[in-house]
Amino acid sequence: MTRARPRVFVTRRLPDIVEERMAALFDTRFNIGDDPLERMALVSNAHDCDVLVSSITDRIDADLIASLPASLRLIAQFGNGIDNVNVEAAHAAGITVTNTPSVLTEDTADMAMALMLSVPRRLVEGAQVLLEDGTWSGWSPTWMLGQRLTGKALGIVGLGRIGTAVARRAKAFGLSIHYCGRTRKPPQVEEPLGATWWPSIEEMLGAVDIVSLHTPHTRDTFHILSAERLGRMKKGAVLVNISRPDLVDENALADLVETGHLSGAALDVFEHKRGVNPRLLDLARAHRIVLTPHMGSATLESRIEMGETVIVNIRTFFDGHTPPHRVLPEGQSLI
Repeated sequence: MTRARPRVFVTRRLPDIVEERMAALFDTRFNIGDDPLERMALVSNAHDCDVLVSSITDRIDADLIASLPASLRLIAQFGNGIDNVNVEAAHAAGITVTNTPSVLTEDTADMAMALMLSVPRRLVEGAQVLLEDGTWSGWSPTWMLGQRLTGKALGIVGLGRIGTAVARRAKAFGLSIHYCGRTRKPPQVEEPLGATWWPSIEEMLGAVDIVSLHTPHTRDTFHILSAERLGRMKKGAVLVNISRPDLVDENALADLVETGHLSGAALDVFEHKRGVNPRLLDLARAHRIVLTPHMGSATLESRIEMGETVIVNIRTFFDGHTPPHRVLPEGQSLI
């Protein structure tokens, strides 16, 4: 017998307005404590549910999917990234997976631009000077000198929605735009940005001053910036990663910053899921790099839009239609 309303379990607290909407539309159960749930607690709370509203802190691997109740038909991820969900296992189990793309674009691009400014202008280091003992020796012509952005070359790995939004902002700051990807973008995308396409990432890395990553995590993009490729970057270049943690070989990055080959990096995501690489922490404390705690989409507006997208995905699915943001295993298509 079909329930009048889908039964939904939400693994983390969401903005009040989103939870109120979910409670009104669905038979909804929330994780009141908001702590990331251990595996058995997640399975237990999903008992008799139709929908699991997951987030990036939930590791939904093949074993967990096999333990989910037979009633569960939809994993509605609250987030754009789905690295934490084994989509192949869910698909094999007959469970649909959705995410919340698009709504994060502008906020994530803003954060990428902020990080891009933070390293050459030494913003974090400068902000902390006044907090040390509340005194300041005053302005000096040679103190806290950084580098200007205007005239520098930005290389974007992945000129998708977010990469394009970053390029628009960077162009306004006077950077020249370069990008690489599987295919070249049409003139209507390239021309307003003045963008130059490079057929290979290796060629582009040696030609730009700042590299910004905006590509999803797939089998092909794991450590897309390997030790060898990081070594191809220009001396004094800067890396910005606000995309996926597994795109960068963090130890190789630390090596190149420590030796001075790279002038710095700004990272919002980290390869070590349970903590930041100690070498990166040491470099941040020495003001060689900037680290932020996965804040790319952290605006109230973004979180509310993400919640609304989750609701649309759930309602569309239980109305008998394909959700607008369905995620398929790699290599599969909706067509």
